[in-house]
Amino acid sequence: MKKISIFLLSLILTLPTFAKNNVMFGEKINSITLYGAQSTGSGSLLKLIYPGVWDFHPQTFAMFQYSQPVQFFRLDSRLNFNVAQNFAYNSSQGLSFFAMSISLDSALLQYKDWYMGIGIGPYMRDNMDYWVESRLVFGEKVFVGKSINENWNIELFTIHFSNGNFTNKNEGFNFVGFGVGYKF
Repeated sequence: MKKISIFLLSLILTLPTFAKNNVMFGEKINSITLYGAQSTGSGSLLKLIYPGVWDFHPQTFAMFQYSQPVQFFRLDSRLNFNVAQNFAYNSSQGLSFFAMSISLDSALLQYKDWYMGIGIGPYMRDNMDYWVESRLVFGEKVFVGKSINENWNIELFTIHFSNGNFTNKNEGFNFVGFGVGYKF
């Protein structure tokens, strides 16, 4: 498991090249973003894009993200360092977790100051719980964002955490939320 996470981290760090005038950054070269989200329950990747299957649970997700612009297969992208905390309320199942990650987000579509994309990255969590029986999980994200001005942007996003069925128990975590970013 350790070798797999080291390989994935190496791959993510070596593939992109640094870029200028990225739709998510403009002329800036750094970004910090604060995300807040509500749980849409456990389940599959389908919950990323299909709100009809959302089942809201008493969990709140917060994530701090530091990013730099990169190009990934000629797509405007960003390389991220994430620190995340999930707070589960009224749960005897130990569903709260703290996680850290290096991830990559790519803007697949862009129009003027709007962008839409996907992201992926390995997350290392501090505990195993009733929904996922591993500390290593992968976070897959779908997002829509808008640059408000040269320093600020906002994003709507959904994110799914699971371990790719490395263990018997892998129900996954799903969240939908909002992010505010500052570019500098």
